[in-house]
Amino acid sequence: MTNAELNDSIGVLIRKAGIKAPMVAVVAPSGYPIDDEAAQRGIVNLCQQGCQVRNYYESDRKFQRFAGSDEGRIAQLHAAASDPDVDIVLALRGGYGLTRLLPALDFKMLAGSGKLFVGHSDFTVLQMALLTHGAPSFAGPMLCDDFLREELSAFTLNSFWNCMLQSEYTVHAEIDDDNPEIETEGILWGGNLAMLAHLVGSPYLPVIDGGILFVEDINEHPYRVERMLLQLAHAGILARQRAVLLGDFSAYKLSAYDNGYDFAQMVAYLRTHLRVPILTGLPFGHGRDKSTLVNGAQARLLAQKNTFELRMGGYPSLHSPG
Repeated sequence: MTNAELNDSIGVLIRKAGIKAPMVAVVAPSGYPIDDEAAQRGIVNLCQQGCQVRNYYESDRKFQRFAGSDEGRIAQLHAAASDPDVDIVLALRGGYGLTRLLPALDFKMLAGSGKLFVGHSDFTVLQMALLTHGAPSFAGPMLCDDFLREELSAFTLNSFWNCMLQSEYTVHAEIDDDNPEIETEGILWGGNLAMLAHLVGSPYLPVIDGGILFVEDINEHPYRVERMLLQLAHAGILARQRAVLLGDFSAYKLSAYDNGYDFAQMVAYLRTHLRVPILTGLPFGHGRDKSTLVNGAQARLLAQKNTFELRMGGYPSLHSPG
């Protein structure tokens, strides 16, 4: 399917749902795009999918490695959340920068705005802080690179729009690993593992009891993934969860020094030493194909050895904002 065909099919999906041209606010609270012209292509794709777009990122206001000054990036988030016409607040990209903004953000206003906040990676920091204020958000695509690829992912964009257009959505996965068999329910939450570990001990990490935690990361060797998960375990967080779902962990390199220690061995160790069920194969992360997951949704997990189903419900959508 070409990008034009995919954009057209999504436009049909949005219209059939009875949604008229959702307004997407693009914000850059972290890094700036590697290629500003490519970012414009992402905005064009959103428009061709039937959206209106308000771009709060201004390329001439880059500051060091950030998309703007701290004050400027705070203003972007506040302006998008305050705009009565905006339905979706979409992160331009991740990188680093949101941590610097946390003490100055008006989370009462952001959480009460009714906007549908979408992103992953560094955006996890904002999503966790929103959840501490009772506001759900969407761990999903960002403008870079999900809406501007030379070949857009039908999997990613169909998952995103189907999740946004209804208040119930189910993620299915088929995997090679022998997962533990489990049937459970709980609050779905999580995101980038480095960001979650980074927030431990801060007021920006929600306290979730009986939850289903999902994590992913990129460029992190299995021993660092293990260390971060053990940090969550030592902090008492994993013991309060009903399951942990591992998404995509890619772009790391093994060496002869690892001596047989790889991702599978790391998972086997954690399964032996932690009581919480640990499942692999969640289609979510920094890769091309990702499901959209709802932080704060009521979720039901049904896992068998080589498949699992994650059903989410009770979250706001374009049909029922706020």
